[in-house]
Amino acid sequence: MAHETTAETDTTEAGWIRAEDGTLIPDYDATIPVINEGEVVRGTVVRVDKDEVLVDIGYKSEGVIPVSELSIRRSVNPADEVQLGDEIDALVMTKEDAEGRLILSKKRARFEMAWKRIEGAAESGEPVEGTVIEVVKGGLILDLGVRGFLPASLVDIRRVQNLDEFLSKQLRCKVIELNRSRNNVVLSRRAVLEDERKEMRQAILDRLSPGDVVEGTISNIVDFGAFVDLEGIDGLIHISELSWSHVNHPSEVLEIGRPVKVKVLDIDRDRQRISLGLKQTQSDPWQQVIDHYREGDVVQGRVTKVVTFGGFVEILPGVEGLVHISELAQHHVENPREIVQQGEVVQVKLIEMDADRRRLSLSLKRVEPGDEVQPAIGGTVYESLVVEEAAPEAEAAEEQPALEAAAEEPALEAAAEEPMLEAAPEEPMLEAAAEEPALEAAPEEPAPGTGAPAPVEVPVDPEPAAETEAYD
Repeated sequence: MAHETTAETDTTEAGWIRAEDGTLIPDYDATIPVINEGEVVRGTVVRVDKDEVLVDIGYKSEGVIPVSELSIRRSVNPADEVQLGDEIDALVMTKEDAEGRLILSKKRARFEMAWKRIEGAAESGEPVEGTVIEVVKGGLILDLGVRGFLPASLVDIRRVQNLDEFLSKQLRCKVIELNRSRNNVVLSRRAVLEDERKEMRQAILDRLSPGDVVEGTISNIVDFGAFVDLEGIDGLIHISELSWSHVNHPSEVLEIGRPVKVKVLDIDRDRQRISLGLKQTQSDPWQQVIDHYREGDVVQGRVTKVVTFGGFVEILPGVEGLVHISELAQHHVENPREIVQQGEVVQVKLIEMDADRRRLSLSLKRVEPGDEVQPAIGGTVYESLVVEEAAPEAEAAEEQPALEAAAEEPALEAAAEEPMLEAAPEEPMLEAAAEEPALEAAPEEPAPGTGAPAPVEVPVDPEPAAETEAYD
């Protein structure tokens, strides 16, 4: 009997069972897949309702995905998440609920697969991509299959003022913090952008050379200069390289967002820093002066500053010369402000032009009534802009700081090195200025009760040599 049973079993085909009467009938139970709770299965959407979605996974009954299990978004419309005929992955939550239904979750299937992908990205340093689904306090929420938090400070390289502009956008970010037990994922888009910029910076550094003229956009303005975005790397224009004229603050000549053409002055490839110049792309006014004027010419200019040892006169925007106190008038001058005022238009004679050091020495007293005034370069017309002088007690504080960089304004050499600044013959007392301070005695006054003169010391201007050294 056992032998016959074995024979019948051997002749039974897979997927079929033999009935009591010996006929073969399909084994329907064998066609139903074995599934377990927590398993991810694949199925086809067969129905979409407002509160649930039905999915055929080949099981004895269709699986149900409640609307709350469709997406990690706060509230969704099922029709926005799936369509009839879509093939989707779902996690088996319950094989049979109280109503005998198979309960599935689309978002949890995505969650499980997303965690594996995110963990791999965190280990390798590769970026992940997600869609911005919410703007929350302090940052953005991205849909990665899990909810990823992108802090506002890490959205971009520079601080973003309006986070709403990122809603619904796809962003690539690096995973910087991961905690499975808390379902916590922290992202950084700035890290991705910095990596991209680093590659771009290196490519730009490899391409640029000192002397190149390039175009960029002013990205930031600071007290000491302005930064220019060269499409991937910022270069600095130092304040001294902004203009041939003196600049008090970069904002006087530039504004953020303005396109500029600049010259590459220096490149530090190790530190990835680029020094730029703006004035080098403009005509050098000093060269114009050298081309148009000669020593002995009389020109017109405006007094830009009055100091204790003389006055500076601009004869062309960007070019100033010094009228030393000894060249202000034929008579001895105690205070240059007795002769000239800031903003005043004057005629001066060029007594020395030092092209190498970019310095001009001028004279007011050597201009004769019949001297011909040379035409202004480029039609420059100076109008008097006389300003109110500072109070005497404030003058010392005004004149003590270093005046201007030697590269920006002409300076006067020390009296020992400047034979041209010798005192006029009728003023022998000025000759001592090159050797020692010219301390003068105030007019003598009788001492009380005696009628004898008592000397009174009064402070006077420091010697010209000391002032010119400060200027240098």
